[in-house]
Amino acid sequence: MKLLLKFFSNSATQAYLRGLAQEMGESTNAVRVELNRLTAAGLLNHQPEGNTVLYKANTKNPFFKELHRLVMKYMGLDHVVEQVVQKVGKLELAFINGDYAQGRDSGIVDLVLVGQDFVEKYRAMLHKRAEDISKRRIRILTLLPDEFEKLSSTLDVSKALILWATEQSGYTAIVDYR
Repeated sequence: MKLLLKFFSNSATQAYLRGLAQEMGESTNAVRVELNRLTAAGLLNHQPEGNTVLYKANTKNPFFKELHRLVMKYMGLDHVVEQVVQKVGKLELAFINGDYAQGRDSGIVDLVLVGQDFVEKYRAMLHKRAEDISKRRIRILTLLPDEFEKLSSTLDVSKALILWATEQSGYTAIVDYR
């Protein structure tokens, strides 16, 4: 389950065997067995890099999007998108940063919302509802588009899990929840 969370929450996630074993508190042999199974099933791609092998989700596998949806559902983030993101204002971009974007279930979700006309009273109510649904703490950062531009290098969207994006934002969500 930890490997599915790691690779199928964010398609940009890449990892090495030893790093995964250390992160997950498992033996390298146990992690290697599961990586080999996922690779043999065509769910993961692997690429040798020197003496190590780099693993990444196979986004071309026909089951990738469905596995991503299942992982999002497991983490409760599918409901966050449906119940919170679509109703807080004129949203341009919504993404998860931090541990969850890297496939680690730390219990705290860092959600960044970029847009205009955020309804603060409604946002607070939805924030509570999202925490109840996901059973995780959620930290929400709301930014106007110009504020986001100033902070974009700090937030490093290239490593984020994009949940929602309009065409004008220039980003693409991995699965369209609309």
